[in-house]
Amino acid sequence: MTTSAAEPSSIAGARWPQTVVGIAVVATALGLGWGALGISSDAGYGGVGPNFLPWLTAVGLLVCGALMLWEVRSGGFRQMDAPPGSERGDWFGFVWVSAGLLLNASLITVIGFILSCTLCYVFACQGLRRASGQAAGSPKVLVTDVVTGMVISAPVFWMFTQFLAINLPGITATGWI
Repeated sequence: MTTSAAEPSSIAGARWPQTVVGIAVVATALGLGWGALGISSDAGYGGVGPNFLPWLTAVGLLVCGALMLWEVRSGGFRQMDAPPGSERGDWFGFVWVSAGLLLNASLITVIGFILSCTLCYVFACQGLRRASGQAAGSPKVLVTDVVTGMVISAPVFWMFTQFLAINLPGITATGWI
């Protein structure tokens, strides 16, 4: 959204929702940090404790929230594009994303973390693509979504099972698949 041609009252009106988003990110970071206080810091096999990732995420969110608030207070999100798609929510896309989340939750112990998260990713991408009017059903797009979902979910699974020694449902007991 370009703000150079906007009137001052509309600029001030646009800053209020952006400020709320920044405050929400900071509040989420503080809540995550508060929750991380209750997690043990005893180092595991990988040399980091179970509270490492929550603290890392909390600090990252706090920095992002502070930067968002600074950006809003210094003139607003100047480089923000106009939102794509229609002005109303797309229920068909919502159903795709919701179905992916429900399938992930119901199948994670049956087909394992990597496959269930890949399935969730594919459904979410299908829903978001259909909601924005992009081509979603072609074999090339589906293969790209499946490969991308596996490239994202497999390292997450390995990080938790191999480095943090946190059990996630897998297909085998090796902790690799």
